[in-house]
Amino acid sequence: MKNMSYIRTIVLILATLALLQACAPTRVPISSAPDPRQDPGVLLKSNNIAQFYEVGWSQLPGWQEDDVKEAWPSWLRSCQGLARRNPSGIQWRPVCDAAKRVNSSSNTEIRQYFERHFKVLEVRHQSGSNAGKNTGLVTGYYEPYLNGSRKRQGIYQTPIHRYPDAWRRKKPDDMPTRAELMRSGQLNGQEILWVDDPVAAAFMQVQGSGRVRMDNGQVVRLGFAGTNDQPFKSFAQWLLDRKEITRAQATMQGIQAWAKKNPQRVQEMLNANPRYVFFREMPVTPDLEVGPIGSLGVPLTPKRSIAVDTKALPLGAPVYLSTTFPLSEKPLNSLMMAQDTGSAIIGAVRADFYWGTGEAAGEQAGRMKQTGRMWVFVPR
Repeated sequence: MKNMSYIRTIVLILATLALLQACAPTRVPISSAPDPRQDPGVLLKSNNIAQFYEVGWSQLPGWQEDDVKEAWPSWLRSCQGLARRNPSGIQWRPVCDAAKRVNSSSNTEIRQYFERHFKVLEVRHQSGSNAGKNTGLVTGYYEPYLNGSRKRQGIYQTPIHRYPDAWRRKKPDDMPTRAELMRSGQLNGQEILWVDDPVAAAFMQVQGSGRVRMDNGQVVRLGFAGTNDQPFKSFAQWLLDRKEITRAQATMQGIQAWAKKNPQRVQEMLNANPRYVFFREMPVTPDLEVGPIGSLGVPLTPKRSIAVDTKALPLGAPVYLSTTFPLSEKPLNSLMMAQDTGSAIIGAVRADFYWGTGEAAGEQAGRMKQTGRMWVFVPR
């Protein structure tokens, strides 16, 4: 996915800003979130975006209860990715070597490994109106399933395009918008396949990846291949501005419901976003637990991978997240891995939570706009 930095860039630009932009965030229960205005203690380090305060392991809400075995495969994948690409410059190798000696089936051993080899740094905002605060926005994304065919026929009328061959040789001086691309026929012959739902196809562009159930029974996996370099504009905001939906309906589900009632206006809505996303075929894996490739270059793990702002947090790092489940105050306290990025993911305490593949994951991702706190683990 365009290194997947770009994908998260589109993908979250899309996923979070686009569809989830309109709901009010849910507060983290007071019992799991100390007053963010209280003195956090001694400032250990900072950058232009984040402040980091070293804290004790006992300050992590639910740390003893989290099933960290579920996060362990994701951490091992981070180690694999960090061996190839380590933009933060942090020395991860010693802690990754030590991970090879840990019993992966023991929550106790895994917890002891992190406590022995890592410091816990609470993340706070460095500047702006949130300066000094330790809470921020947590949204969600997922890998959708679509239905498709290699041929344009019957219900399969919406094309999914590869990056144009001509653009690989030379990009146009003035890159066309989505509407211009659709009208001009420039993408004729660049179709990978055809799907049965234009809105689902647009949401796949928001997510940056997807799987397509083909009419012959096969499954095709698609990954991000680039864009037309146009800015993203939100479908949800376009509908809100025209009072077509309420703020409570400004979710993926609400937009889909509007599209079903207004099929003649779907293209008008989609063209309100000038950005267009291209895809490429990826190796097919039947295991739904093996997600799309993130910015770190490793597969994402459902409910254990997040996208972060790498200007604030180191790519690949373990991050402890304390938030709530979508549209609820039920605590969600989990060890996550910062394995992805996106242009909509900006700020110190800011995360996009990868829910997994398919409809159930989409239901969670589409409704998630929660308040949360974050702690990053760094080697001692």
